[in-house]
Amino acid sequence: MDLLRHLRHFVVVAHELHFGRAAELLGMAQPPLSQSIQRLERELTVELFDRSRRQVRLTTAGELLLGEAEELLAGEGRLRSLMGQIRAGELGVLRAGVPPETPAVTLRSLLDGLTTRAPGLDVELHELTTAEQVRMLTERTLDVGLVHHPVAADGLRFGAPVDVPLGVLLPRTSPLARGREVTLASLAGLDLVAAPRATAPGWHDHLLAVCRQHGWRPARVRPARNPEFLFGLVLAGGGVAVEPATVARREPRMAWRPIIDAPLAKRTSAAWPDRSAHPAAAMFGQLAAEVLADAEPTAPATPATSVPAARPWPVLFDTTG
Repeated sequence: MDLLRHLRHFVVVAHELHFGRAAELLGMAQPPLSQSIQRLERELTVELFDRSRRQVRLTTAGELLLGEAEELLAGEGRLRSLMGQIRAGELGVLRAGVPPETPAVTLRSLLDGLTTRAPGLDVELHELTTAEQVRMLTERTLDVGLVHHPVAADGLRFGAPVDVPLGVLLPRTSPLARGREVTLASLAGLDLVAAPRATAPGWHDHLLAVCRQHGWRPARVRPARNPEFLFGLVLAGGGVAVEPATVARREPRMAWRPIIDAPLAKRTSAAWPDRSAHPAAAMFGQLAAEVLADAEPTAPATPATSVPAARPWPVLFDTTG
């Protein structure tokens, strides 16, 4: 027996004390309504209405049931609403990953946006490299992340990408800082200071390939995970980094110069499992794209003709084509 349906019928009849009016309110014929009440009475083994007089009245059992039934039906409504919010990604826990170099202002904007769009969502934010995020997304120990492309992984869906233009980060005292722009070939003999390959293998390999293609074979690639450590290596001399302009703003002794012969852009997007994804993953991806686009000027989009069919994003992001 559909107890909740019969209880809903009972509550309307109990308030109207008239089967005809109750049936009209419920949008049903009176005979099926009478049968519903009779089934409920048989199930509970009590009489809920006194039908011995011309006017329908509640019995003692009916009066007691009315309060309990209304509370139960209200609880059902709250339960359905709660489950609906969970399905929509507005409640629950979202395990999200962000790159270690993400600026504090970007994190604040992302978290504020999540609070506005889904105030009941509990966000567990983890500082993770692209490689760590891809592994955890594949293992289903992470719900969504922000990764640097290219990403060679199956079973992932990607949000709208944001391309951030890159330039050369070098000491202000460097002779190369006197010009407004630099070429990659002019960096010959210098080391490249960059995040370790293990953090984002696809991006690391692409960066070195573009450098070699345009006449710069770094003498050494010096790994630096932390921005402060990267600054220290660059300021020590003998090395430069290829980073967004916003990185240079953190250190007044640094200069940032655009690259004229090989414009580079770092492509970042949200990523989440393509099956049984968290309901809030797509919302996180859209919000992250908006926040990243507002945080820095974006580079021109890579022409669609350069996108290999076997990959979700272009392998190369040299915007000169």
